[in-house]
Amino acid sequence: MINKTKLALGIAAATLTMAGVLVSPQAAAGSKAQSAGVSSKVDALEAQLQAMQAEINSLKAANRPADAGKVQELDQWMTSVKSGKASANGPKDHLFSVRGGWMHMNDNRAGTATLGTASPTFSADKDAHYYGGAIDFNMNNDLFGLMDHTSFGIEFGVEYAQLGNSKPNGLQGQAADVNQLRINASPKIKFMHGSKFRPWLIPAGLDINIISPPSSAITVLNTGMQFGTGAEYELLKGIVIGTDGRYHKSFDSTDGVNTDGFTLGGSLGFKF
Repeated sequence: MINKTKLALGIAAATLTMAGVLVSPQAAAGSKAQSAGVSSKVDALEAQLQAMQAEINSLKAANRPADAGKVQELDQWMTSVKSGKASANGPKDHLFSVRGGWMHMNDNRAGTATLGTASPTFSADKDAHYYGGAIDFNMNNDLFGLMDHTSFGIEFGVEYAQLGNSKPNGLQGQAADVNQLRINASPKIKFMHGSKFRPWLIPAGLDINIISPPSSAITVLNTGMQFGTGAEYELLKGIVIGTDGRYHKSFDSTDGVNTDGFTLGGSLGFKF
């Protein structure tokens, strides 16, 4: 408070002195004694200005540590906010992978083979091998703000399985390839974002099965759901290996054709 009062009085004194010098025409044309008086006043004014400057500098120096501390705290807070946002919305980690493995059906794959004018029935084994590919589109890395280091994405996949080569009853020398094409779209939750090892979970996804030969009602589509879990490991930068297990459940059998079963397999993926 005292420093501010001194500063105000100094500024007022300087202003009044400068005004007296400027408004007095005799000051410029006065005698040597008057000139000496003006010079002394100017010297006094300069001394006052220097004292004022020194006072201002001392006030700034007194306030600088507090201001620096506040600025440092603000910088740290902004840095933490930016780093948190970057961790939640960092690299997307999309993944393209090829995969394959073993398929086991709950029931023997049966149906009707349309061969010429005949439609004999057939049956194939429960076990088969499958191969295909998938693309994982990463949406966010904090599960919509609910869980840190947990990614949410959508998997679009396709896989082909050769279930067998069956000779339908009633036809000699002719065989039908029993196969299936499965297309899926599933939400996928991946844990431990930022780690090389990442377990994941499919809570429930959509399956569309294209069967051949068709069912007894000439139906080739069968829909259902899949549930899965697995894990990935980034073997090299951008190259990911994985393993998974899934259970596939049809909404209903398609005219006697049941596609329920599970798959076990592995994958090789590439980030993009």
